[in-house]
Amino acid sequence: MSPLVRRTWAPRGHRPVLYQRGRHREKVSLAAALWLSPQGDPERVSYRLLSDSHFNNEAVAAFLTDLIGMSDQPVTVIWDGGNMHRGQPIRDLLTRERGRVHLERLPAYAPMLNPVEQLWSWLKYSRLCNYAPHNVGELHGRAQKELNGIRRSRKRMRSFWNACDLSKGGH
Repeated sequence: MSPLVRRTWAPRGHRPVLYQRGRHREKVSLAAALWLSPQGDPERVSYRLLSDSHFNNEAVAAFLTDLIGMSDQPVTVIWDGGNMHRGQPIRDLLTRERGRVHLERLPAYAPMLNPVEQLWSWLKYSRLCNYAPHNVGELHGRAQKELNGIRRSRKRMRSFWNACDLSKGGH
């Protein structure tokens, strides 16, 4: 709920003021997937938002199940080794969806290989910086609006993919 304060424009002598609710641990958690065509072109973004919750391995397994259901082709998921990407719910998903999903882990500490990290940076440092919502519902709505805008922009999706080192091959 606390805004990421960034440099901004203001009339000389009128420092901008961001009002926020103090001592609230409310949050919105996001999971996202950038879909690539078989030719390697970004096609779409899928996401899930959780208000006042976080993505554990059960929530990630549910998100992945929904993603797999959106494709009639086998799906390869490339992700980091975070705790939410491991555990029994993920193993159960792999057993249940045998042959339909393949998991590939990125090396440890390699956010530069993950195109979704580019999406997070853009959302956090460009679209939601200096934004002080009044409540978690307002933050949820704003994040959803920004993510829906990405869905409509192949150019933006391509920029996330091209900015990540994985797109350059050889890894």
